[in-house]
Amino acid sequence: MKKIALFPGSFDPLTMGHLDTIERGARLFDELYVGIFVNTNKHSFFSVEEKVKLVTDAVAHLPNVTVISQETELTVTTAKRLGANFLLRGVRSMKDYEYEREIMEMNRHLDPDLETVFLVAKSEYSHISSSLIKEVLLFGGDVQKYLPKNVYEAIKKR
Repeated sequence: MKKIALFPGSFDPLTMGHLDTIERGARLFDELYVGIFVNTNKHSFFSVEEKVKLVTDAVAHLPNVTVISQETELTVTTAKRLGANFLLRGVRSMKDYEYEREIMEMNRHLDPDLETVFLVAKSEYSHISSSLIKEVLLFGGDVQKYLPKNVYEAIKKR
């Protein structure tokens, strides 16, 4: 049985922590889909189309990774449509774990056959989030080391 995973997120912007999770996931699974999903609780910095391009470029070195987008269905529905039997999630802290565990339980309720796999963030990325990156950028702070080069260049152009 092929191990196929979906890593859903808003990726706005894609951080080095996200990229690290994707690279590690690509080693664990035969196929990995990175799903650009809409987070209704967040204001987007990039459009969905821009995020798809930026993430696609950032993962171009990973032959078993495909970037998709979807804005109208549940994560479990997307996973089933893609043939994924795993959801991949990154966890930076206990706070993240508690939040992600609630989502995992709901996803398990919706599709008991879909297993969630948590990867704990490397220490150098455990304190960063897309929201924090956007806030630091808003006030002119330097976040270059926390972003893939192509994402940083796209932000500089804004």
